[in-house]
Amino acid sequence: MNLADARSDYRKGKLRREDLKPDPIDMFNFWLDEAVEAGVIEPTAMSLATAWADGRPLLRTVLLKGLDARGFVFFTNLESRKAAHLNENPAVSLLFPWLALERQVIVTGRAVKIPALESLQYFMSRPRESQIAAWASRQSKAISSRKVLEMEWSKIKEKFGMGKIPLPSFWGGYRVKPETIEFWQGGANRLHDRFEYSAQPDGSWKIERLAP
Repeated sequence: MNLADARSDYRKGKLRREDLKPDPIDMFNFWLDEAVEAGVIEPTAMSLATAWADGRPLLRTVLLKGLDARGFVFFTNLESRKAAHLNENPAVSLLFPWLALERQVIVTGRAVKIPALESLQYFMSRPRESQIAAWASRQSKAISSRKVLEMEWSKIKEKFGMGKIPLPSFWGGYRVKPETIEFWQGGANRLHDRFEYSAQPDGSWKIERLAP
């Protein structure tokens, strides 16, 4: 395959200023609903970019599990590599790649750990198997084989039996308070539509069209 020749011409939609909602969270929810209705695979999947204090970055995919005016929520092991990054450098970026709709949303902001009660409420809503997995996995740590992970999962399952599984002290959520939210719609001839909302000190949002 000649990568230089791999290209598509985006013609599925357009984005004009009159299409925008005043609040970017309302706009995001509108686009998210359209992604769900269109059957986009994992529409709540978002790439999360973090970095160590010295600037070395890392990118991975997590799932959006909460959203309101305060920001975007995801959950993780609090002893994981991403959590270590956030402890050193809370500045992050999120990317929602809705490629089937020729759209993407880019969020920048700062991640803050949410209260334990909020983490507990979400944890108790998870399937039991996922609760067990949160206990069993020492996320980001090196292990000798998959067998080790499966044995630990079975051990935790037996430990809690049919009783309630408590929230691990090392597991919780983060909320990304947005500073900018960009909506990108692919356009023909590479003339893409890009609008960026920027948070203002008075709580309002400034909207600007960006060149593609």
